[in-house]
Amino acid sequence: MTTTYPFSAIVGMDGLRLALLLNAVSPAVGGVLVRGEKGTAKSTAVRAIASLLPEVDVVAGCRFSCDPAVPDPSCPDGPHEPGTGEARSARMVELPVGASEDRLVGALDIERALSDGVKAFEPGLLADAHRGVLYVDEVNLLHDHLIDLLLDAAAMGASYVEREGVSVRHAARFLLVGTMNPEEGELRPQLLDRFGLTVEVAASRDTEERVEVVRRRLAYDEDPEGFAARWAADEEALRERIAAARALLPRVALGDRALRQIAAVCAGFEVDGMRADIVTARTATALAAWAGRTDVRTEDVRGAALLSLPHRRRRAPFDAPGLDEDKLDEILRQFEEDDPEPDPDPDPGPEDGPGGSGPDDAGGPEGGPREGAGDGAREQAPPAEPEPSVPEQRTGEHERADRETDSAPADRDGGADEADGGAGGAGGERAAVGAAEPFRTRRLDVPGLGEGAAGRRSRARSAHGRTTGARRPRGTLSALHLSATVRAAAPHQLARGRRGPGLLVRRDDLREAVREGREGNLVLFVVDASGSMAARKRMSAIKGAVLSLLLDAYQRRDKVGLITFRGADAELALPPTSSVDTAAARLERLPTGGRTPLATGLLKAREVLRVERLRDPARRPLLVVVTDGRATEARRSGGPTPVERAGRAARMLAGDGVASVVVDCESGPVRLGLAGALARELRGTPVTLDELRADSVTALVRDVRTVSNPRRAA
Repeated sequence: MTTTYPFSAIVGMDGLRLALLLNAVSPAVGGVLVRGEKGTAKSTAVRAIASLLPEVDVVAGCRFSCDPAVPDPSCPDGPHEPGTGEARSARMVELPVGASEDRLVGALDIERALSDGVKAFEPGLLADAHRGVLYVDEVNLLHDHLIDLLLDAAAMGASYVEREGVSVRHAARFLLVGTMNPEEGELRPQLLDRFGLTVEVAASRDTEERVEVVRRRLAYDEDPEGFAARWAADEEALRERIAAARALLPRVALGDRALRQIAAVCAGFEVDGMRADIVTARTATALAAWAGRTDVRTEDVRGAALLSLPHRRRRAPFDAPGLDEDKLDEILRQFEEDDPEPDPDPDPGPEDGPGGSGPDDAGGPEGGPREGAGDGAREQAPPAEPEPSVPEQRTGEHERADRETDSAPADRDGGADEADGGAGGAGGERAAVGAAEPFRTRRLDVPGLGEGAAGRRSRARSAHGRTTGARRPRGTLSALHLSATVRAAAPHQLARGRRGPGLLVRRDDLREAVREGREGNLVLFVVDASGSMAARKRMSAIKGAVLSLLLDAYQRRDKVGLITFRGADAELALPPTSSVDTAAARLERLPTGGRTPLATGLLKAREVLRVERLRDPARRPLLVVVTDGRATEARRSGGPTPVERAGRAARMLAGDGVASVVVDCESGPVRLGLAGALARELRGTPVTLDELRADSVTALVRDVRTVSNPRRAA
């Protein structure tokens, strides 16, 4: 059995440790979402907290962890006699990103249910996690259908398994903990709101702290059991403090004054719904209990808000979660002026924070171990740290304001700015301009029927959606097609000796439903950043359009990539990724100027799509070319013109079967129609910036399908 890294040996990360400890004190807080870059020990900290959780009493032999004091009357393993049970450690159940639906909620034996009328049920991970912790690493990469099941279970406290009229229900109340790297994509708002707290973590920039992290990790890897033994006393002290805080929690008073502070803060940040107020109140109460106090103070409300509100405040698209601490202090200060009644000051309890004074003073979680590591590598305990505070959160409102300040008053279109030989011509470069406000776009589909990852863009065969047919099962049967199964079994009833009213069904008779849903695609943006696009008004509108398409891609669960071309080359500004936020940030910083190597940009796109086809063959691409259609670059003597090279590259992409849309950025009274010609070479659809809006086009999706598939038009 693998020895878990001790929680008390984790260096730094005060906010993360505090959030996990508060959930250990009060599971009603609702779990925690840990956001941070790779390699910051997110998973290590989450797995380490499980060993500190108090034991739970369960009914002996029950696969669903029923409480012997109040057994679940609808438990599939029931009924249970009350009062008989045994104690066991709280479970930490991990949900893999690639898990199937049956692995999560459990599986019914459909064959036995139809032939014998028996509900043979194999529990899933939700049953295992009941009254424990459900941990999802890389939760932002979880498939949508699994997210829907998690949302249902978290909302109802129960899991329902339905298979063609056969149903099983069992309790599923768990602490949801997730970790994610924001660079790989964001979470759906519905699931994001289900996490009680959120914490941002980053690697320390302090040299001594980084040295201590490496020293402890090397010592653990060399001798895990010996390392854990050196921290055993600290772990036990922390475990006792959690138990003491849990016992104190029912006596903590959340007065009207603290409730008004919480309401003022939530209203001030314009959070949606009332869950934020409830979670903040529970977190403030847990903070007071952790500090050994029976009253909730202003500092508890402030600390709770920093943990419970960053992911719930209303913010602009692509802004990272965060909370303006200055605004928070101003709201609390204003409240103090309106209601100057002082907080009560009872006898102070133990100092707040996982590293403060109290039961774990003598070598607590931030104190050093009492002996050195093996091989003479001495583990030096860092000096006693002050009370840990919630780390400063990034403020999305500030980021949005910073971007808006980049946008100067719009220049007029046309003029020298658009000439390749002018200020934005060859060798020239203009600073990035801000994007115009995003808008709702029409859906751009890839024609045909795919089999890619679940999403919301193009038609695809999937496990969810409308039923379109039946087939023999491929592996474990999960979606029974009842009528097809009955039709397959009916001709054989006499041969099988049927005498009664029941239907004799064998495994060969089973048919599974073939369903059609939606898939996510790879949306590859190829953006013209040359001098012909450099007029500020035009580039701002173009960036706004691409930003709108990125927002649409985020909502439809696509992967996105970004290629820009200008001067003499094309650049893969963002390799295909699920992080639409990163694409938006790269787009915002995009400079313009130079010639227009359109052919180079298209060939770069073809190479990127070729590589991605090898990595993920099932994910179909959609190419979005944003340009005015001009092609101006250095021409070799006797070689093809830039326009001819661009046409040749476009025909190669069309020959690969790539569905494409050309966003025509040409403006002004005189139009050359070059973008339309490019769209014809790509066998794609030309769309102007105005036509891209959802309320401007009525047949855009049909046009994309028709032009991308000429045989359908015929």
